[in-house]
Amino acid sequence: MAFDIEMIEKVYSNLTSRVDKARALVGRPLTLTEKILYSHLWEGVPSIVYERGKDYVDFAPDRVACQDATAQMALLQFMHAGKSKVAVPTTVHCDHLIQARDGAKQDLAFANKQSKEVFDFLSSVSNKYGIGFWKPGSGIIHQIVLENYAFPGGMMIGTDSHTVNAGGLGMLAIGVGGADAVDVMSGMSWELKFPKLIGVKLTGRLNGWTAPKDVILKVADILTVKGGTGAILEYFGEGAKAMSCTGKGTICNMGAEIGATTSTFGYDDSMRRYLTATGRQDVVDAADKVASYLTADEEVYANPEQYFDQLIEINLSELEPHINGPFTPDRGTPVSKMKEEAAKNDWPIKVEWGLIGSCTNSSYEDMSRAASIVEQAVAYGITPKAEFGINPGSEQIRFTIERDGILATFEKMGTKVFTNACGPCIGQWDRAGAEKQEKNTIVHSFNRNFSKRADGNPNTHAFVTSPEMVAVLAISGRLDFNPITDTLINDNGEEVKFLPPQGEELPTKGFAVDDPGFQAPAADGSSVEVIVSPTSDRLQLLAPFAPWDGKNITGAKLLIKAYGKCTTDHISMAGPWLRYRGHLDNISNNMLIGAENAFNGKVNSVKNQLTGVYDEVPKVQRAYKVAGIPSIVVGDHNYGEGSSREHAAMEPRFLGVKAVLVKSFARIHETNLKKQGMLALTFANESDYDKIQEDDTINFLDLTEFAPGKPLTIAFVHSDGSKDLILANHTYNDSQIGWFKAGSALNLIAAGKF
Repeated sequence: MAFDIEMIEKVYSNLTSRVDKARALVGRPLTLTEKILYSHLWEGVPSIVYERGKDYVDFAPDRVACQDATAQMALLQFMHAGKSKVAVPTTVHCDHLIQARDGAKQDLAFANKQSKEVFDFLSSVSNKYGIGFWKPGSGIIHQIVLENYAFPGGMMIGTDSHTVNAGGLGMLAIGVGGADAVDVMSGMSWELKFPKLIGVKLTGRLNGWTAPKDVILKVADILTVKGGTGAILEYFGEGAKAMSCTGKGTICNMGAEIGATTSTFGYDDSMRRYLTATGRQDVVDAADKVASYLTADEEVYANPEQYFDQLIEINLSELEPHINGPFTPDRGTPVSKMKEEAAKNDWPIKVEWGLIGSCTNSSYEDMSRAASIVEQAVAYGITPKAEFGINPGSEQIRFTIERDGILATFEKMGTKVFTNACGPCIGQWDRAGAEKQEKNTIVHSFNRNFSKRADGNPNTHAFVTSPEMVAVLAISGRLDFNPITDTLINDNGEEVKFLPPQGEELPTKGFAVDDPGFQAPAADGSSVEVIVSPTSDRLQLLAPFAPWDGKNITGAKLLIKAYGKCTTDHISMAGPWLRYRGHLDNISNNMLIGAENAFNGKVNSVKNQLTGVYDEVPKVQRAYKVAGIPSIVVGDHNYGEGSSREHAAMEPRFLGVKAVLVKSFARIHETNLKKQGMLALTFANESDYDKIQEDDTINFLDLTEFAPGKPLTIAFVHSDGSKDLILANHTYNDSQIGWFKAGSALNLIAAGKF
């Protein structure tokens, strides 16, 4: 039986009437996305038509999911909300704090010892507040959500940008910051600008070496890392129906890499098969009663150009395997073009590592298809040229692939099996030799490949591709190997050619697991004590941020003018810093240390205007904080791209940064800044970015008149006494301005005014 089946049945009981009302209001057929949005309005039954890309709307998500790194701060905030129990079903998953090094058993034991304090905190706080807790080693959050909680037509939010993975089961699943999650856990509405809609029509059928991963790699190449911003992608067509449910999840997962709010697919037989295989026949029975409401109206897919703001069409029968990268997930190269592109760009051809897993590609189908390539290599007598590692997506996946001999196949080739956790995908990889910072190439099936993300080496060229392509590239040891046309020489000097991968969508014997690693919460958590040591360097209770004093911000200093790509990895790195995710003071020592200073081209080197000396960004900002001097950060396009981590907003807020002024924001980061009481502003004229000088002092001239739709005027006073007046746009509505005035959204919740 499914978790929370009563909640799911309640969603379906309201679905038909709310969708019918919305269709009548809008006056036309509805997309699946619109059906889910209008059936999850905070007001209940729809009463007005919302304008895409313009109207802010309050929603009522069905559930919340948190991973351990972000859950710490989210739950520390929730403890301030004054609630005895979460208002909607919520889960916490321990998957980020387990470092990949020696292998599953040793790495998990080390993590349980090293992070015991954090795991104990998460276990106890979950037990107290009615939250389901998935223990270390149970699996990766998004794979577990797909296996246990996702359901067609539902809406969920999660404190990880790849929450969108659940779109593979027909949900609208959206990554948010912890403060958003706290709102929903506290029984409040969740606000989102009504998104635009991008339709992706998939014709034909995947075949040969092409996998679901190649669909999203192609879409990323088309739309770029910001092309989906403010939009939801809805996939449909014969190619979509022919694809597995977990394959759909892979596509939705990497929608985060194009800035999309989320992605989804309509309810179909692949979802029925997956739900049944994972023990949720009751969800199938309930969904089948409202099946026509769990996909778009027929007219929409028949004439999609009339209903979507943008339409993309991909013929899967003609789609080539893609290898995207390096350093950005939207630089797509078809496998047939890699030899040419690698030579032209001087990319290292030798593949040092192949890595399969992460929340993107760790399903049974992924593992079985990759194993079919490994099996061929073993049969052909080929010694792999690169090292090889896998992360199973969950204990259920690991147990099942061990039972079915898939793990044994990998191990015949010397594969290192890491813990059921994120591992290298989020920088939790103690890679031997990475400290030498040598130029090298790795291939992986993850979702992100930003500089330094996997192993901390800025010279590691990481390429994203499908699990089966990872396997064959690792075996060949060459980035430019094309398995469709090329051959290899085996250990006996014989020429051999790989056959296309084969695999099972679902295990024929069914899934199996001894201990999935789940801890149900106490029925009454009132007596459960949550202990946080005042001397801990891993956990720190939060103090409320101070409210705005009602005055213009004056005398502020420029902390940094960031140049180029500035993701949340640049603003608040993961890797070894994950250990401090529950300690705001300590984690703030990584603030913006990866951002490039536009004035000297260096990272973690900015001018302290009080001394004239260049120093590390956090040290300079702490000096301003001690002196009582406010500061601002200036950035480029798509600032805050990447992870949902709210630490990238909380750290500057904690250290005294008042505003972030950029050319454009990634959606989640902009919201995170707003929720923490920061000013998130954009240049009205992007060329004004060039006017910002290193020694500038900044004065806000009309912050006292802060209002929706009204730009702010900021004076940048240069060291020679001259100044530039710059207009800064914003997207704050009245309630968000209330967050700023109160010091944070949480302050309003705690005061009972939200």
